[in-house]
Amino acid sequence: MSKTLLLRNARCVATFDDQRRELSDASVFIRDHQIEAIGPAADLPDQADEVLDLSGCLVTPGLVNTHHHMYQSLTRAIPAVQDAELFSWLQGLYPIWAGLTPEMVRVSTQVAMAELLLSGCTTSSDHLYIYPNGVRLDDSIEAAQAIGMRFVATRGSMSVGRSQGGLPPDEVVEREDAILRDTQRLIERWHDARHGAMVQVAVAPCSPFSVSRDLMRESALLARAHGVRLHTHLAENDHDIAYSRDKFGCTPAEYAEQLGWVGHDVWHAHCVKLDAAGMALFARTRTGVAHCPCSNMRLASGIAPIRRMLDAGVPVGLGVDGSASNDGAHMLGEARQAMLLARVGRALEPFGCDAGPAEMKARDALALATRGGAEVLGRSDIGSLAVGQCADLAVFDLATLDLAGGAVHDPVGALLLCAPAKTRHTVVHGRVVVRDGQLTTLDLPPLIEQHNRLALQLAVSALSRR
Repeated sequence: MSKTLLLRNARCVATFDDQRRELSDASVFIRDHQIEAIGPAADLPDQADEVLDLSGCLVTPGLVNTHHHMYQSLTRAIPAVQDAELFSWLQGLYPIWAGLTPEMVRVSTQVAMAELLLSGCTTSSDHLYIYPNGVRLDDSIEAAQAIGMRFVATRGSMSVGRSQGGLPPDEVVEREDAILRDTQRLIERWHDARHGAMVQVAVAPCSPFSVSRDLMRESALLARAHGVRLHTHLAENDHDIAYSRDKFGCTPAEYAEQLGWVGHDVWHAHCVKLDAAGMALFARTRTGVAHCPCSNMRLASGIAPIRRMLDAGVPVGLGVDGSASNDGAHMLGEARQAMLLARVGRALEPFGCDAGPAEMKARDALALATRGGAEVLGRSDIGSLAVGQCADLAVFDLATLDLAGGAVHDPVGALLLCAPAKTRHTVVHGRVVVRDGQLTTLDLPPLIEQHNRLALQLAVSALSRR
């Protein structure tokens, strides 16, 4: 028997559909897991199994996070790496992450997802690339199912340790044959290619400085044999560029092309240092980019040329990145930061430009966080509000202190220009997972208490192994 949900009388519904409609005094009618009708309240049914009155609220598509390392929420604000750049930051944290356990991965995944859901994010990818002490990607997937988030779980990997010229210590890398076997197992066990899939799996060797050429090639072949997507880090900072030129004799984008890592089924994280030729390649092949502005600033990696990428035709979505390099997971805040950073980024480029406050507008940033992210993840069923789309929505109360004085003029603009707000309600797959600002699927205070205990345990265990 079908179940219906009516979101009634919203002050504004920003659909981000093909017409980019913004409907006043509108309602959304959901049957089971899909949107069945959207439009003026008078034109929609007035009854459903559950009715939420959204008077004075703004409704947007659920936000889409295209890059994260959720286990890193256990190592936020570690003093030794608070002021480190990427490579030294990683070298300081690898020995700590070597102590991860399955319980730690499950709990940290749910903490990260709780933060995302409360900020209006309904779909997230996660890049888990370290597997010590019996950790499996299944731990993350089962955690996502319990909390109710739509999930793209990427099977990360590291195979080239320090003794072979890689960055990670040898004790945290895996054998390449074992990586490929487990990746295939995960695809066969968990990946769902259907419309409305709640779990998908992608193939995700960590980075060019932590895996071999062979693993990159074999991973691409495996992914395409099973029709799943490919993900890695690329061109993140100057050291990343230098490593590629020294080890491979080419730029990161050229290296990716050589190994089959471009195409509509590939997305790369960061791309801060992607050059003009790389942008043209990505645009031509429809290779996606996960833009992570807060992490890029935190690690002083630079400012990704997102406006130039978009103008060239590169698919771009947003990512909060790891919670130890951000150190948060507020998707609306990430969208705001992307907007603000784009406005100053072009002005700082050495060849100059005509950058200004209109370089990225509020609606441009929200498009990155919704439709942009959906495209990067290869999902045509999320990222907008339209009949037949997945029932993933974020509802923001406009009568809050954060939006006071702004929402009366432009609700959508205020959402991005004012202080980042949390949602009043978050709906995933037709299920209300945040209601009146509270998670409905998990009891958050005990989860936070457990998470903090495990975070301390992880740090102490690293000290004892020195």
